[in-house]
Amino acid sequence: MAESLTESVMAGLADGTASFEYVDTTEAPSFSLPFASISSAFSGSRPKQSLFFARIGLGRGAGQARQGTSQALKKVEHFTVRRVAGDGRCMFRALVQGMALNKGMNLNATEEEKEADQLRFAVMDAICRSDKRRSLYEEALIAITVEESLKRYCQRIPSSNFWGGESELLVLSRMCSQPITVYIPESEAKQGARWGTGYIPIAEYGGEFTKPSKDRKARKPVRLLYNGSNHYDLLI
Repeated sequence: MAESLTESVMAGLADGTASFEYVDTTEAPSFSLPFASISSAFSGSRPKQSLFFARIGLGRGAGQARQGTSQALKKVEHFTVRRVAGDGRCMFRALVQGMALNKGMNLNATEEEKEADQLRFAVMDAICRSDKRRSLYEEALIAITVEESLKRYCQRIPSSNFWGGESELLVLSRMCSQPITVYIPESEAKQGARWGTGYIPIAEYGGEFTKPSKDRKARKPVRLLYNGSNHYDLLI
């Protein structure tokens, strides 16, 4: 199977041919570099000064030195890893378990699987059922169609081993009014060095929901750990 966009980005971060950068859109940046992750910055209710893209800058070769140090790579945080089953539902499992823990609940394995599938079905309904609903998640559609046709995506998502990632996080952060931050291990980010026990945030979704509004209370973020290849766990 061809290497996915996420896998190629992670490989670039590990070997030093890519760097991660948060971009403040208040300065109207020119997106001359490919970008990998998009926050929920398309929400019309979010103040302009807080908008950002999470952007990946690609180097010219494996031996090229980094030009400066990314601000994101300086921010190392420490959490406990809560492992989830690697059955294809891992991203959905980690997300439902994180949302439950934020409410003081703890899902057992059966509940976790059921709720994870419900999240997948919710994404399928939002993206594949009607043009009207789909139009609410334009940024997710962009992420989907970078790699495959919408038709093919909608054929795959009913499967229980459908692997969730960028597109689904864009939908679910907005649908559930849930802030989500994705991390990678410190050792993965720093040119593959075998040291460092912390975790580095690489993408944020639904950041506007961390603040209260007249319609809702502030929400605690769910922190997901991406292992660099094909699995998500939960950070608590």
